[in-house]
Amino acid sequence: MKRYDLIVVGAGPAGLSAAAEAAKHGLSVAVFDENAKPGGQLFKQIHKFFGSKEHRAKIRGFNIGSELLAEAEKLGVEVFLNAPVAGLFDNREIVVRVGEEARHYKGDTVIVATGASENMLAFEGWTLPGVMGAGAAQTMMNMNRVRPGKRVLMLGSGNVGLVVGYQLLQAGCEVVAVADAAPGIGGYGVHAAKLARCGVPFYLSHTIVRAEGAERVSAAVIGEVDPEWRIVPGTEKTFAVDAVCVAVGLSGATQLLKMAGCAMQERGGAVRLPVCDEFGETSVWGVYACGDVSGIEEASSAMLEGRIAGAAAAGKLGFISGGTLQARTAELEASLAGLREGMFAPKNRGKVPDKTDEGCEISSSLLRRGYLDGEEIARYPGVSSAPGLHAVIECTQNIPCNPCQDACPKNCIKVGENIVALPRLDGEAECIGCGLCVAACSGQAIFLVDGDIGGGRASVTLPYEFLPYPAVGEIGVALGRDGQTLCEAEVIGFKLTPAFDKTGLLTIAVPGEMAMLARFWKRGRKRP
Repeated sequence: MKRYDLIVVGAGPAGLSAAAEAAKHGLSVAVFDENAKPGGQLFKQIHKFFGSKEHRAKIRGFNIGSELLAEAEKLGVEVFLNAPVAGLFDNREIVVRVGEEARHYKGDTVIVATGASENMLAFEGWTLPGVMGAGAAQTMMNMNRVRPGKRVLMLGSGNVGLVVGYQLLQAGCEVVAVADAAPGIGGYGVHAAKLARCGVPFYLSHTIVRAEGAERVSAAVIGEVDPEWRIVPGTEKTFAVDAVCVAVGLSGATQLLKMAGCAMQERGGAVRLPVCDEFGETSVWGVYACGDVSGIEEASSAMLEGRIAGAAAAGKLGFISGGTLQARTAELEASLAGLREGMFAPKNRGKVPDKTDEGCEISSSLLRRGYLDGEEIARYPGVSSAPGLHAVIECTQNIPCNPCQDACPKNCIKVGENIVALPRLDGEAECIGCGLCVAACSGQAIFLVDGDIGGGRASVTLPYEFLPYPAVGEIGVALGRDGQTLCEAEVIGFKLTPAFDKTGLLTIAVPGEMAMLARFWKRGRKRP
């Protein structure tokens, strides 16, 4: 039986971070994962991360995965793939299936970072081919290069549903609607706004009634729900679709922890998670849990939790002193605390605030329809209709993110030390139109606007991540925040540099009165 100082189960963001942290302190580390590729969810996450520079903000998930793998490899971590861990037993012994063989390994410490699995929703027709979890659809698109369907209904408006919904559009699918039984959108407003301006409608207080089809999905029926979650008769709406994506939450994969005898506790309803101390150690000596298996959060938080657990394992075995462990943990906890503030912090789940931390009223239109209406937009500190070229920052919720502040070479954008603060514009600084803030914004919520470029026209520069890229001189239509056609729009510029990390900057010319309204561009001339 081979022994390691640390065995990590799961090669996702938490597991790889834990392994790298422990190996950095001198531990012999092995990572076991049931998949053929390491990285967990990271390699199908093509969007840019939120947070600050230390959280790898504005870096795409798959690039973060590559960085973690390179770090672990450089530090001598052994990664075993296609190696599902079948059991975690006394004295931190694991049984791993390798091919047809069962192998035994011993860890002086063990970190369980098995992540989470998708929740499913049972409804009439839910077993038809074409009904799938949103994560499965994301794997099909971003890992296997297969479109899940041509016309897709998304169930669930949390961040998973919103992010995958947008990636479905990028893959060339049509998202016919996003439906959610909750009365308000559950994910970040900036994610919802990306879908809304592409013309995707939101149906809140709606759930699926059934999926129809003979051999596979051909239609989906949704209906409005009353306060007791019952379908309101006569509110059914039918969509012709060939795929239904379900994004109704995740549940931690806690089976190994239960097998090891770790104490569990309820965290709302039927959710049971391991009892852990501040280092992630469970009730079983030397067994730690980190990432989604210990509580569903963003991947950025999972990576920091992994670092804490990896450092704790090093301290447990005497590779670092208690003082060094406390100092390292304090550093990581401070970084983690920044991600756990704002409207979407774990402590605020289930709460819908009336105002932002700055006292701005929360947009009711954003929560119900996915976009800001014209009267609401002016209340936020990043929005200005001043003359001349300037940024317009349509970031309206306290979420942990500040790359716009770091990106601006002229310090036009201020967030401050609190990364959940709303970005604001410095009226004394001069925007040079470089577009770095537009490309850096993980929520694609920043636009460059010049209300007068001559001839009664204005220019709007917006983030664009759809192929094929537009050509200068191409005529299309400008869409508003609600996805409705506003006017004809000419492409007058398109810029893509390595610094933008595949976010193109598309500049369109529109009538001057549309400068503060046009927020997306679509091919095709405006209908007469």
